Amino acid sequence: MSEMFDAVDALVASRSPLPPAEERKRLRTAHGLTLDEVAGALKVRRATVSAWESTKKPTEPRGPEREAYARLLRQLAELYPAPATPEKPAAPVPATFGGAVDPEGIVSAAVLDELVASLYPSPGAPVPASFADPAEARTLSTGQASEAAVMTETENTQTPAPAPVAAAPAAAPRPARTTRTSSTSRRPGAKKAAPAGTPAGGADPRFENGPLAVVDVEDDGTVLAYCTGGLVLDVPAKSIPALVDWTLREAKLGQPKLSGPGKDADPLLVLTEAALERYGLPVTLTEEEKHAGRIPEGHKVIKQLTRADWKLTKRGFGPWARIYRPATGSERACVQLCIPSWNALDTRHWGEAGQLPPAELARVLGVYASRVMTPRGSTAVTGLELMTALHPPTRASEPDATGKRHSEHNPGSLGKDAIDPMNWPPCEVPDGHPVLKDLPRFHVRGPGEKLFEEAYDWARPMTDAECTLRHLVGIDVNMAFAAGANGLNVGLGEATHVKAPAFDPKLPGSWLVDLSHVDLSRVKVGKEWVELDGSLLPSPFTPKGERPTGPAWYATPTVAYAAELGYEVRPIEAWVRYENGRYLDGWYNRLRDAYLATMADLGVDADLAPADFLAAMDGYKARDPELAIVTTAIKATVKGGLGKLRERPRGEGWRPGEPWRALSRPTWRPDIRAAVISRTRMNLHRKIVKHAAFTGQYPIAILSDCVVYAANGESPLDFLPYREGKPLPGGFKLGINPGLVKHEGTQDVLWGEEVRERFNAPELNLARYIKDGTVTDVDNGE
Repeated sequence: MSEMFDAVDALVASRSPLPPAEERKRLRTAHGLTLDEVAGALKVRRATVSAWESTKKPTEPRGPEREAYARLLRQLAELYPAPATPEKPAAPVPATFGGAVDPEGIVSAAVLDELVASLYPSPGAPVPASFADPAEARTLSTGQASEAAVMTETENTQTPAPAPVAAAPAAAPRPARTTRTSSTSRRPGAKKAAPAGTPAGGADPRFENGPLAVVDVEDDGTVLAYCTGGLVLDVPAKSIPALVDWTLREAKLGQPKLSGPGKDADPLLVLTEAALERYGLPVTLTEEEKHAGRIPEGHKVIKQLTRADWKLTKRGFGPWARIYRPATGSERACVQLCIPSWNALDTRHWGEAGQLPPAELARVLGVYASRVMTPRGSTAVTGLELMTALHPPTRASEPDATGKRHSEHNPGSLGKDAIDPMNWPPCEVPDGHPVLKDLPRFHVRGPGEKLFEEAYDWARPMTDAECTLRHLVGIDVNMAFAAGANGLNVGLGEATHVKAPAFDPKLPGSWLVDLSHVDLSRVKVGKEWVELDGSLLPSPFTPKGERPTGPAWYATPTVAYAAELGYEVRPIEAWVRYENGRYLDGWYNRLRDAYLATMADLGVDADLAPADFLAAMDGYKARDPELAIVTTAIKATVKGGLGKLRERPRGEGWRPGEPWRALSRPTWRPDIRAAVISRTRMNLHRKIVKHAAFTGQYPIAILSDCVVYAANGESPLDFLPYREGKPLPGGFKLGINPGLVKHEGTQDVLWGEEVRERFNAPELNLARYIKDGTVTDVDNGE
């Protein structure tokens, strides 16, 4: 029982209330303490204490540091009370607290006294007003006790000051997640304190209510829009056309552009099932509608939109519908709808987000929107749209002689026009592409005809020595494909065909070259040649790890790695792109920062020591399941966005040899996708080789970005070569940054042997099942 009490005490301490960042700094400086002195006492870094006091983007201490920090600030607050402010005449405030309203509609002094007494039942207790529990203050200031509104400030990187309690309307606490709050006190524009982890409304006054809203209907028929930051708006609209009008005229929703020449994000409305019923839309789609991805053109809501001169995009009224009027000048009139019950939020990427109550769903999508961008569709679509938002295809030119500006190509972008399908290198396009229409119908292209850069799916039988070890330990590369995109030089325009070229590692392209002579038994690691057991290593040149047998097409990073290993490369021919650049750098930075910020909110910081990192990762999703959904969506945005670069036909009556819709996009770029995958695979193989050269340990299985090793212990620290806390240079390093690794899972060696024997597959890829030991056909690696 004592352990349970200790756990409860620790849980309470982990939420010790703290004053705002300005007050923290005032108290420290009032006592003459330096940042170094506080950091030394709390056993943290100086920069950590500075971040706690930052007024722009304060962070919050966690665990025992929070309890100690709160204790320090409480003692300083007793010594240095906040300076008194001159009293001002109280403004009339509508009274709904406790049901006590005077005839003038003003809060009486007795009611205010009762309110203060409910907050601080012990007069004179050494708790300054600035230390009031923000969750309690939010409940009082908003009249709501929703779970989103009472989350602790430890989960919020932008801690708002508690709202004034004098204006608090009354409302009963929500007894359950699915119970909606009363709307008696809501009015358009009435802001409330932000739930933890929710971004505040943008500084741009046009979008002061945030990027999106979740539209729901109360039991009494009142329509409400739950925005980010805890704001709830009354919605007067009686129909979908009226809802679109209200969104553009009054709601003040949207998001500023991410790049100078870009466009502001359109407002996003998420419709709950109750909202769908209210506006005459089906709660779920029929099987036929699911297959079509939209409701029929003759639906009454579409007729309403047509009568009101609103238009739909070619994909129609589906899970991610876009309703617009043609732009006039720089003014855009477009609203996007997201309908979770129509499977807009795929559970593979958004988990149970579609089942969350409105306020919580607004929080999840709001955090994603503020850190990535307002969703434009699936995570894959959003990942692709993010590339364009950061590198718009056009920009305004310098004024001409008449002072007029014109639209011109934006350098570093992919431009506004797609590459002509017939100008694509045959080796870079998938089967069925128009440029391959003259091939025999059942012709299978081999590696000498087709660029085949894909992620690893490789495994081998364990050696006798490995079978004597006790465990199989899987490590997983964080956001491996994002790391592969970082700093990568990719083609921006069309390719040029070259015969017998000299290989240039800085020139993006596809190269036909024979790499079968590369022998992994003797390779260069750095500047030195090392001897390895090549039979225990996968080839870096094929996804299955098989050694190539002749000339094949490879992307630039693959050929460059062959040269790095110390072997000569002589391309036979190539398709190279002389117009190139680091197109994905901004995309990588945006997604990296989003991921690291969200993981930090979940208690996993980027500067943790290896053992502390492993401990922080243990059960991190349970600390805030809603923010955990955001991390999954961010990772899906990376993989999905890269996958969209080579989108295949999706029905629509397509036949091999005919163009499909995706080919008309400038962002249909299979060459960029191949280059990212190539570099990601080379990055992983480089770490594996360095690890083998230093430790003599070889991987047993690799699946995409997950690698399995045999070890005597259950932790990655039992086989990763750390010395005095420092990892092997160029090898695997534990950490949350993209490119570093985390623990994927551990199973017994006997489990691995039993699984392979049961399926009669000596080379069954155990990396696919290492996470939880459940053998399925699904890749559950992250």
